[in-house]
Amino acid sequence: MYIRMLLARPFVNSMKQLVPRTRTMAAQAGPLVDLSVDNDGIAILTMNRPPVNSLNLELLQEIGKSLDEVAKNKTKGMILTSSSPTVFSAGLDIMEMYKPDLKRAEIFWTTLQDVWIKLFGSSYVTAAAINGHAPAGGCLLSMSCEYRVMVGGKYTIGLNETALGIVAPTWFMDTMCHTIPTRQAEYALTTARMFTVDEALKVGLIDESASDKADAIDKCKKFIRKFDKIPSLARAVTKQKIREGPLVRLQNNRQQDTAEFLGFLKNPKIQQSLEMYIQSLKQKAAK
Repeated sequence: MYIRMLLARPFVNSMKQLVPRTRTMAAQAGPLVDLSVDNDGIAILTMNRPPVNSLNLELLQEIGKSLDEVAKNKTKGMILTSSSPTVFSAGLDIMEMYKPDLKRAEIFWTTLQDVWIKLFGSSYVTAAAINGHAPAGGCLLSMSCEYRVMVGGKYTIGLNETALGIVAPTWFMDTMCHTIPTRQAEYALTTARMFTVDEALKVGLIDESASDKADAIDKCKKFIRKFDKIPSLARAVTKQKIREGPLVRLQNNRQQDTAEFLGFLKNPKIQQSLEMYIQSLKQKAAK
């Protein structure tokens, strides 16, 4: 049900740099995230785990800490983006699920839950400057923000789990249903649709397109500034009341959600499938 969420088969064949690393603890030069605040009090949180910002435990932990810092410092708003020139985030790191240490796997999954709760349920204004592909978990992060600006080009975005025979968690579905009309979300989820930038704009999966990353960030800042004359408490409470249903649903079912994830990781057939998929990615990368 939960395995291989990171994989975006519609573009993995054509982009060698999207092949996930095959070691769980690959070396990382420099910080996994960069958090800066401009003179207007707008924070920019940049994911920095080359080559494709695959969401492993350490990256999720750093994202979570950064979200805590943004909330603590009461910044005007936060923009989520990527240091990669072509990928926002390729989604969950497959190596967190292949032959895992189950204790680490449990921490990994609960950390992902925490990040979603903090981002989707934040009191401050959030926007995503999507400067590349955003499949699966990358799409989830962007949808968790209030506003999305995506750089134009041949990039795609969506929850494509069903193409791999996988059912996305309920809170992934809830996030998409909160972002686009339920009928459109159902169709996208059941067909594993990956939206082009123009298609995403038309359906409301993104709010604007941009010429480049700088333009995307500028448009996100413009959105955040719209609330300068709106009382912050009234805005925050309104946002959190609208988003309360999906948040409460996960919070009331976190243990069951985690148990289901760990149960699938223990399945020998799942592990065999993961191994075969990793080998296929290695072969594609070698061509």
